[in-house]
Amino acid sequence: MTLAYAILAGGKATRMGGGDKPLRRLGDRTILDHVIERLAAPAGRLVLNANDDPSRFAGYSFPVVADAMADHPGPLAGILAGLDWAATQAGVTDLLSVPGDCPFIPRDLASRMIERRAAKGTPFACAASGGWTHPVIGLWPVSCRDDLRAGLAGGERKIDRFTGRYGCAAVEWPIEGHDPFFNVNTPDELQQAEALLPLVNGRGIS
Repeated sequence: MTLAYAILAGGKATRMGGGDKPLRRLGDRTILDHVIERLAAPAGRLVLNANDDPSRFAGYSFPVVADAMADHPGPLAGILAGLDWAATQAGVTDLLSVPGDCPFIPRDLASRMIERRAAKGTPFACAASGGWTHPVIGLWPVSCRDDLRAGLAGGERKIDRFTGRYGCAAVEWPIEGHDPFFNVNTPDELQQAEALLPLVNGRGIS
């Protein structure tokens, strides 16, 4: 299999006061920089899902694609946009989706998701921690995009309900001092992430 990566940044960040959460500073870099570094995606295999003017991400070398549906119905539309992009990339069979506001995602995310999905024999996999699943952090076969498009057209908006129809393997990560899928939704959570950053870096948590 050949994997592509999609960072989802299509939300309106209302709890953060608007703007682009991934472009907020965390330490000496943006949250998006932290996500990119941890994904370690091969050159040419990374896409960002974001709406409106893409020029605000001009400092990055990857393509930016808008939601696949004009009314921006949620993360499934961003995942579909990523899948449609991945389908244009030679040889790509699968897409790993992550939110753009999770600066501490584990470095072994892709390898463990691929391994667990194969072991369970399901078409999809998603991350889990602390007894909770994180459906937006998922492994998607590119071949599912027509089914997903039909689901969205039929009103489907919940990721786990869509993947549950076919089978989705949950991949659990331990919480060791911090949740590896901690996401920054509010100014207070950005401060929490600032406090966690030395812990994550100092302990080399992966």
